[in-house]
Amino acid sequence: MGVVHDVRDLRVAPPSAWHGLQGWLLRQAVNGFLPLRRCWPALDVRPAPRTGRLSLEIVSHCWHYSHLLEYQLGSLVAHPPRDVDTTLTVYFSREDDRTLRLLELAARNTVPGVRWNWRALPKEQLFRRSIGRNHAALATTADWIWFTDCDTLFGAGCLDALARSLQGRVDPLVFPSHENLTTLLSDEAVAGGAEPALRTPTLAISFVTTPVVKAKGPLQITHGDVARAMGYCRDIAAYQREEPSFRKCYEDTAFRWLLGTHGVPVDAPGVSRIRHVSKGRYAGPSAQTAVRTLLRRIQDRLRRR
Repeated sequence: MGVVHDVRDLRVAPPSAWHGLQGWLLRQAVNGFLPLRRCWPALDVRPAPRTGRLSLEIVSHCWHYSHLLEYQLGSLVAHPPRDVDTTLTVYFSREDDRTLRLLELAARNTVPGVRWNWRALPKEQLFRRSIGRNHAALATTADWIWFTDCDTLFGAGCLDALARSLQGRVDPLVFPSHENLTTLLSDEAVAGGAEPALRTPTLAISFVTTPVVKAKGPLQITHGDVARAMGYCRDIAAYQREEPSFRKCYEDTAFRWLLGTHGVPVDAPGVSRIRHVSKGRYAGPSAQTAVRTLLRRIQDRLRRR
């Protein structure tokens, strides 16, 4: 079963004009344009190897994406792990009523090997994804913690294979060597019903297996010792402050930069992701939304070429 907990122990940075400049400087450093490594030195952590039956915490965020979270929750219900103790932690806002109702529905499903963990944040804290990820990283008791997105699915045997791959490893960061991707799907193809449900992809939603070259945003699997020691961009105030709207996730690349690695590929077959043309987490005028949608379609065509 799962219970919704309101997160009250966050250390959120107060608003400051310095944050915008700090974020810009950090992006230049991450891209190699400014030599600022001394300002943010890589943390020296020596993880201990874990063997036997491992524990894994999966951390997801959801804001107006409940129609995609339905698939993520449904994948764990349909394919419960057998050889790894799994916690699914979802950060969300109570103002997102459909997501709240979906989580309450999922909590009524007891899944062997899975513990539901729902964490409610004010939406202004949810809009900067690294706030929730940092909270989860510092609080986790798991051997490994997987920072993902709510459009990621876990197929049959996926988490068990991952657990085998993680036996005795001391890498700070790993990622699945392959993922199964859909094409850019329309709103109609992935839309949920009026009432939330736990779903699995229909035959109309097909996936193509694609190699992964680095631990990108939804595929960052971190050793628990590393997460507890450094959090998720814990010491970067620009990435630990409330925002009035959802912010682009520059902190993902900063996290890898702080670790000094893009990660090591491991075997975890059955990781899938539903790619969707609309970004429901962003609000704005319809013309602005249309431009974003057009750009995503153009980017998708260029990648496929």
